[in-house]
Amino acid sequence: MAEEIHELAENAHHGSHEEGMAIVTITMAFLAVLVAVCSLMGHRTHTEELLTQTKATDQWAYYQAKDIRRRSYEVFLDQMTVFTLQNPQSAEGVKEKYAKQLETYAKQLKDLEESAREFESEVAKLQKKADRFDLGEVLLEAALVICSITLLTRKRAFWAIGVVLGAAGVVIAAIAFTVR
Repeated sequence: MAEEIHELAENAHHGSHEEGMAIVTITMAFLAVLVAVCSLMGHRTHTEELLTQTKATDQWAYYQAKDIRRRSYEVFLDQMTVFTLQNPQSAEGVKEKYAKQLETYAKQLKDLEESAREFESEVAKLQKKADRFDLGEVLLEAALVICSITLLTRKRAFWAIGVVLGAAGVVIAAIAFTVR
């Protein structure tokens, strides 16, 4: 009977010691959820960044195609002024047509360049945003690992360090939502 009482007392003492670790395991579970959220947001932001970069690249390619066409029209007009023409009256009509087209291309090129630069600006913002999510994720992962050391060593200092790192990770990831 004395052995049973001693065993119960030992279990009670062991249980109270484990009970103190419950907050650590709850903290770890919470940190794991935050890591998943930051990871998901980071991946989505990187995907959006890549799509926007593709749009910028497409705009620059379209700009280049229009500029090549514009330049070929300029060369054509230059050639018309240099060479002797069989029908100068109809040549003037052709020159006017291509001159108007050159004006149109000049305006289109300006708009295309502006659009491409806007996409590039958006890419830069998305990079900053994704970097914040990535750094937040790294800090939260480090916090999770350091909190787990608490379960092995039973030293609360590791839990406190983990909580501080986790809070820093949350703050940095939250800053990503303010990037404009």
